[in-house]
Amino acid sequence: MKILGINSFHGDASAALIIDGKLIAAVEEERFNRIKHWAGFPENSIRCVLKLGGIDVQQLDAVALSFNPRAHFFKRALHAAKIWRNKKNLGGRLQRLQKALHLADEIARVGQTSRKNCKFKIFPIEHHETHIAAGFWPSPFEEAAILSIDGMGDFLSTVLSVGKKDRWQRLHQVGFPHSLGFLYTAITLFLGFPNYGDEYKVMGLAPYGKPRYLDLFRKIIAREGLGFRLNLDYFIHHKLGIDMSWIDGSPVIRPFHSAKLEEALGKPRSQNEPLTDHHQDIAASLQAITEEILLGMLTDLRKKTQQRNLCISGGVAMNSVANGKVREQTGFENVYVPVGAADNGTAIGAAFVVWKQHGGSRVFQLDHGYWGPDVEDQLCLQACQNANVEYQKLPVDEMNQKIADALIDGKVVGVFRGRMEFGARALGNRSLLADPRRADMRDLINLKIKFREKFRPFAPSILEEYTHEYFELPEPSPFMERVLRVRPEKRSQIPAVTHVDGTGRLQTVSYKTNPIYWSLIECFRQKTGVPIVLNTSLNENEPIVNTPQEALSCFLRTRMDAIVLGNFWVERK
Repeated sequence: MKILGINSFHGDASAALIIDGKLIAAVEEERFNRIKHWAGFPENSIRCVLKLGGIDVQQLDAVALSFNPRAHFFKRALHAAKIWRNKKNLGGRLQRLQKALHLADEIARVGQTSRKNCKFKIFPIEHHETHIAAGFWPSPFEEAAILSIDGMGDFLSTVLSVGKKDRWQRLHQVGFPHSLGFLYTAITLFLGFPNYGDEYKVMGLAPYGKPRYLDLFRKIIAREGLGFRLNLDYFIHHKLGIDMSWIDGSPVIRPFHSAKLEEALGKPRSQNEPLTDHHQDIAASLQAITEEILLGMLTDLRKKTQQRNLCISGGVAMNSVANGKVREQTGFENVYVPVGAADNGTAIGAAFVVWKQHGGSRVFQLDHGYWGPDVEDQLCLQACQNANVEYQKLPVDEMNQKIADALIDGKVVGVFRGRMEFGARALGNRSLLADPRRADMRDLINLKIKFREKFRPFAPSILEEYTHEYFELPEPSPFMERVLRVRPEKRSQIPAVTHVDGTGRLQTVSYKTNPIYWSLIECFRQKTGVPIVLNTSLNENEPIVNTPQEALSCFLRTRMDAIVLGNFWVERK
């Protein structure tokens, strides 16, 4: 059975292909159209995953859509009646529904055929059902507690469940307007980070502050039963809706806090205003209350289900700092956070739900993130020739030696080889690499290449065999999905990837899932004694690069020292 899953007309539009219960390919639309968090129809993504699967649209049996307009219909209708005066907000949602009605025709058009020539049926899947499936179905666990938590999807923000074998049961859910994700977004906007998806910047800022406003935040959100409840006096979204634009572009969301929040915290920060201790303390307080609510829920979920294993998905599951504290503070022994835990991953989850609905069983485990297109050497060669740059073709082993030597010399090297990663984080195939031992390397990369806020940390990619030597309470983290404490005696050894609070958002690298990247880090270890390289995404204030031309362009317009394009080495003279 061939199932196409899509996240369409929503932020982080994406597509995934599953054949007979196994994931074949998954990509995000932003990599093709170069618009971050694109929220339209994932035309290029659909074309890409079908090509990688070796099939065409006419061979598809089903299309799984990661939202269901009928879910919680009466609650939606009641809310729409309340906000009908906000025609812009309501109009966007009606436009989304209208586009969904013509989805089959759009998919057929991608395959350059008509709907009548296609046999597939479309299955709208409730949003959190897709998150639950993406978290549990491809996990390594036969049984697990499951938490799906994000801003809002199909009128729910949070669902707590328990899964056993091929089934799961919902235990509790939190609906509109109460949302931990909305709280984090509201404060992100308040702190002057206006772009969709900027919450990770606030998470990076939090360790620089102190949680001086934690008592205030405890008035804004509090636990209730297995879930939580917002104090709506501090918000306006329940009255006016979320003022958001997302059709055919990068989503834009406007502030939705009330005057009461400004009375408590002062004037919101403008985007270009300097960050002060006050702003850092707000960020620290927000992160503290997020962890308090999240870890409290999980502790209760552990007691209720008596499960040892936990799966977390949804946008809030991208909070890697909180993820790193789950095992230590909740009683769960094993934690799985899937690659693409946010809405991009709902394309994968939706396809698995449809596979399950048609009697499919769990035959696949998602243990790596490399689901996009591969690098073609011929295209890399053409890019080098068209750009008129000097290049050298090298075998893999010799290339890894050259990269390691360059890193030791203090150079920053771009790597563009292998299949592209799915999700927000580069995992060694579309990465910028550097020496983690250099204390100045973080500022150097931000100054020369990334041109971003200096408080944002870089990640350590570590050989999984050495994780226990460098991190306290070591856990596998193949998708860079959790932050752990660096052992105190190792912090001075890897200052470029140790955050101000002594932690690191690590990626554990396995020879099984990426032998080339593993071998590179091993080469660096043999030369330096350190089994870690600094890893950040290969881009410059744009989506991660997707083509050799984009990778080379990023190299030429920034000040990185060298770049690897497939088997070709290009160095700045």
